[in-house]
Amino acid sequence: MAKSKTIYVCKNCGAKESKWVGRCKICGEWNSFEEEIVTTSKVSSYTATKGEVKALKLSDVRIGDEQRVDTGDNELNRVLGGGIVPGSLILLGGEPGIGKSTLSLQLALNSKGRVLYFSGEESVSQIKMRAERLGYTNDDCLFLSGNSLEVVLEQATHLMPELLIIDSIQTLATENVDAIPGTLTQIRECTNSLLRFAKENSISIILIGHITKDGQLAGPKVLEHMVDTVLQFEGDRQHLYRILRSIKNRFGSTSEIGIYEMLQSGLRQVSNPSELLLSSTLDELSGVAVAATVEGVRPILLEVQALVSTAAYGVPQRTATGFDTRRLNMLLAVLEKRVGFRLSSKDVFINIAGGIKVVDPALDLSIVMAILSSNVDISLPSDSVFAGEVGLSGEVRAVSRIEQRIFEAEKLGFKKIYVPLGNKKSITKSPNTIEVIFVNRISELCRELFRG
Repeated sequence: MAKSKTIYVCKNCGAKESKWVGRCKICGEWNSFEEEIVTTSKVSSYTATKGEVKALKLSDVRIGDEQRVDTGDNELNRVLGGGIVPGSLILLGGEPGIGKSTLSLQLALNSKGRVLYFSGEESVSQIKMRAERLGYTNDDCLFLSGNSLEVVLEQATHLMPELLIIDSIQTLATENVDAIPGTLTQIRECTNSLLRFAKENSISIILIGHITKDGQLAGPKVLEHMVDTVLQFEGDRQHLYRILRSIKNRFGSTSEIGIYEMLQSGLRQVSNPSELLLSSTLDELSGVAVAATVEGVRPILLEVQALVSTAAYGVPQRTATGFDTRRLNMLLAVLEKRVGFRLSSKDVFINIAGGIKVVDPALDLSIVMAILSSNVDISLPSDSVFAGEVGLSGEVRAVSRIEQRIFEAEKLGFKKIYVPLGNKKSITKSPNTIEVIFVNRISELCRELFRG
């Protein structure tokens, strides 16, 4: 007879304890343990009989002609590495209201094959209202509402769709586990059953997952290890742009990103984000510089805005939106020590236009030039772009993917781009319509641009 016992599992790392503890001994997280009921039995874990399982050589494995399925969404295809691999299990996470369900519904309604969309958060009539607002229709897409895993697997076995979407995994529950939906036990058991179903029937499954207040996917880390791909949908709800990132991808790169614009009619793919993120009125404005950045492997041109003014309350303020404040303080110290600009008694405000958050070190050069432009109240050339990392001694250090940055700036009509001297040898193809100017130190660039 099966016996049950209670253990406590850390939702951050999956560590187990026999009693509740305040802090995990493995990962050091506070208040991360949740109760879990485990059923044990003496049934042997070995169930395969002789002849049922056979080891194969790679040369004996046969792969179908169509290895990936086109989703109809170019941005999603890019992030997944060319489309959905049949039989893969994909976990899509993001903050509430960021657009996870909208993205999944658009994917379901745009799909060319049969799709089963299961929702544990909305009724079928509510889903139809949302689909009418998006302006899509597809009779090959079937909808189901509830919270029973057994019902989902029964319908999926009967229909055999090419794609199964679960919205969300936290609302799903199985009768085999005596726990409420959303607990660690239910999430793990439901995901394990769906994983087995996907691999046995070559049906792709997308799981929508909630995230915690810390921005991590809800449930133990073992959930991320079970799935084939983990996608993170992020962005500021006060702005229009959303970024789809791949955190884990067994069948492709994790460097690609997809960019969307949230509209009343749903999510619109942004094929060229640089044109949307740049202002058309850069002339005669001090404190504005254009940066050639790279998100993943995708070059994007951004507008950097800076405002430098005398501190009104004695203690100068340092505020950055979309940029690391600690790195801003470091760049200000470099300007003070190596270039000679006195900024210690002035307020400095930095803003990356469009609500985009950037961690690319190549943004340093444009940040510095925007600050100096605002400080001396001299506008930078509107046809110029900057890309380079600034070191503590005031040197401009080499950055990655320099050719992609140059050709992206050339494509958008810019005439000059300032890049590090250390990247000179890595440029193998000369651009046609843009002048590449190599910079070694910040002081040299300042003398050239602000000598008047």
